[in-house]
Amino acid sequence: MDLRQLRYFLGIVEAGSFSKAAQRLHVAQPALSQHVRNMELDLGVELLFRTPQGVTVTEAGETLLRHARAVLAQVAVAREEVIARQAEPEGEVRFGLPGTISERICVPLILEARRRFPKVKLRIAEAMSGFVLDWLREGKIDLGALYRTVSDRRLGARLVLREDLCLLGPVAPLAPEPRLSKGHVSLAAVGACRSSCRAPATACAIFWMRARRAGAELSTVTDLDTYGQIKLLVEAGVGYSILPVAAVRREVDEGRLRTWPIGTPALTRDLHLVHPADRPLGNAVRAVEQLALTILQQQVRDGTWPATLAD
Repeated sequence: MDLRQLRYFLGIVEAGSFSKAAQRLHVAQPALSQHVRNMELDLGVELLFRTPQGVTVTEAGETLLRHARAVLAQVAVAREEVIARQAEPEGEVRFGLPGTISERICVPLILEARRRFPKVKLRIAEAMSGFVLDWLREGKIDLGALYRTVSDRRLGARLVLREDLCLLGPVAPLAPEPRLSKGHVSLAAVGACRSSCRAPATACAIFWMRARRAGAELSTVTDLDTYGQIKLLVEAGVGYSILPVAAVRREVDEGRLRTWPIGTPALTRDLHLVHPADRPLGNAVRAVEQLALTILQQQVRDGTWPATLAD
């Protein structure tokens, strides 16, 4: 039996005859008769008494009628719940963000999600990109933002933006001071700086790799996994470092740090929104992912995030 047969059977019983049921259901009368006959053959019992006045339900038919009503009612409830869930996202969404991204979108994302999706509970976990990637693979989070290309088939990624990396230093000059050439500082000039702090687990590692290829000798005072501490050390005059322009914009505006654009070649990194591809995404997860994308794109368009949007 299938749902269509149950609907036809219920329609025949409620109409009281095959002819009236055919009119109500917009199905040919012979087709209805065949459906009932197939059900009777499948169950091995007679479901309806056929008389010149119409049909009467047998004892077996009464049993089937009771279950048919319950099944069809449950299907209707399920359909309504699914439609309602599509209309209004509901449930928990776990979102992993690197610190620099969290600084920029965490508050607006939470506030806007609360306004748009009151039935969604958004949980933000902050960590370096490597940890966020591990959490995605382990199923500990539903969404992530990563500063790296994802080749794992279990994950789906969307390129959102590309941002520039810059050399940053303290306001008080350190000897030797980086030399600008055509408005940029070269890798060799960075290598001549007194010392540097770096974040090894981030895409800034690209800089050190390219610098070594270019023959630039770089000395590092310490390796740190937090941008906040890197900025404090640089501000204290410990040395120079490489970070995204957006990550130091506030400190530069406040006169606490200086930055130099890096050229020959320019250094950039890409931001991706990533989700598991090996399981269905819930409506709440899709809604939060789209909201995060919208906020990121808007910050680039209005100039608050110095970056270039992906095509």
